[in-house]
Amino acid sequence: MTELEQFAAPGSEWWRSAVIYQIYPRSFADASGDGIGDLPGITSRLDALKDLGIDAIWLSPFMTSPQKDAGYDVADYRDVDPIFGTLADFDEMLAQAHARGIRVIVDLVPNHSSDQHAWFQQALKAAPGSPERARYIFRDGKGENGELPPNNWESVFGGGQWTRITEPDGSPGQWYLHIFDVSQPDFDWTNDEVREEFRGILRFWLDRGVDGFRVDVAHGMIKKDGLPDYTPPADADSMGGGEDDVPYWGQDGVHDIYRDWHEVLAEYDGDRALCGEAWLPTLKKTALWVRPDEMHQTFNFPYMMTEWDAEKIGAVIRESLDEFGAVGAPSTWVLSNHDVIRHASRLALTADSPQGDGIGPKSQGKPDQATGLARARAATTVMLALPGSSYLYQGEELGLPEAMEIPDAFRQDPTWFRTNGERYGRDGCRVPLPWEADAPAFGFSPTGASWLPQPAEWALFARDIEEADAASTLNLYKRLLTLRRERELGTGSLVWEDLGENAVAFRRGDLHVAVNLGAEPLELGEGVSFVVQSQPFEGTALPTDHAVWYTKA
Repeated sequence: MTELEQFAAPGSEWWRSAVIYQIYPRSFADASGDGIGDLPGITSRLDALKDLGIDAIWLSPFMTSPQKDAGYDVADYRDVDPIFGTLADFDEMLAQAHARGIRVIVDLVPNHSSDQHAWFQQALKAAPGSPERARYIFRDGKGENGELPPNNWESVFGGGQWTRITEPDGSPGQWYLHIFDVSQPDFDWTNDEVREEFRGILRFWLDRGVDGFRVDVAHGMIKKDGLPDYTPPADADSMGGGEDDVPYWGQDGVHDIYRDWHEVLAEYDGDRALCGEAWLPTLKKTALWVRPDEMHQTFNFPYMMTEWDAEKIGAVIRESLDEFGAVGAPSTWVLSNHDVIRHASRLALTADSPQGDGIGPKSQGKPDQATGLARARAATTVMLALPGSSYLYQGEELGLPEAMEIPDAFRQDPTWFRTNGERYGRDGCRVPLPWEADAPAFGFSPTGASWLPQPAEWALFARDIEEADAASTLNLYKRLLTLRRERELGTGSLVWEDLGENAVAFRRGDLHVAVNLGAEPLELGEGVSFVVQSQPFEGTALPTDHAVWYTKA
């Protein structure tokens, strides 16, 4: 049994304190030269991740897919899409990651499949009421001839959640539900055949050696009985965060699914983990997903979406530690991912931007880049000192901002198309990474191809440039991660400190952590010795938008 396979003592499992790095495969590294990142590209850059100091990687979808929603529309859950490579490429990447002490978590999309999945194609050819249709949510329409959708639900990507099919005989037929794009029909999770199929999918990847699963739309798989009409508030987040009693989000029945999956993972060595993407209205409800017999982690979206305000940040950290701790689970911390504006831009926005809308050339309240980067570095300096597990999104260690000036002709997010360009969507956080400033496509692809255009100014953020700069964001992350591991900051508890209403401050043993969110410098007192500064400064007064780790004589 290898080091990665051993069981930990209860309460000290690896996932409780891990720093997990999210890879968006199509934008990480392209080995084939077609402009789309792939599995061999990931393998070629694993040494850079080991050098960064992370514990695990989470791969966004790489399974067979028509790529209508960047792989979140899966046509075959047991194979690799050819644009990313082969199963052999996956096995090699997994082996190489494990050889470096890096665990691998894969994305699983159980709420819906692609409309190209064999099951959905069978459903289209079958009759209403057939077993084939029972795997998905088909319903008769309303109106005299069934010409109206079964209810008024709105898709996350814009438009309605229902699409009417043409029956095999050519007549207008039933409607099927899709919370997301029309190409992503929702499974019916009240169907035992669906549940058994996903048990098999879990075992397929666990048998290959994966260390766990990030579960997409983990709060959406069960719909309220009767599918009642529902109209979300005008300012609602696209994934339901902040809303209560939404008939297609957060229904109680999802917990039975995860209790079942928990038992499947428990059959395997190595403390395999489930992490849920569950956008819920409160941390108390979020914590229900990680009770001892359900998921092991769930993303802390309330923390991620908290604005740059000392009182609010302090409150969400306190509440997170309390609510997750109450069910024996670790708090998780995350500032960016593939669905939200990068935090080096988001934290400096001066106009509202609901999650999922994105920002682009015509957006109001665009961020000042210097302010955004300063706040991002400070926010990360605080986050990596917190007990629990932290998630990093590829490129944030370089301080990458949101790519806001993508020309309309290059946009690919379904949100852009389904809203006729009214919402930019998520392309801006998905632009391929810069590795070497002077290489084609900044080292992303050997041919210079790139599926989304890279801003010219990203040469300044290239990894080789930042490697050579002691004050770079990359070297800040490396130092934070090294000290986090040496001081075991992922475990234990914290003691709050009071540095005034414009600061968030706490202590981890003899290490003090503080961030200044006010307009004036913050005096830290006598005997201060700095361990980390989010950005270099002179003296002992903490500047605005700076964070520090320090000790006191």
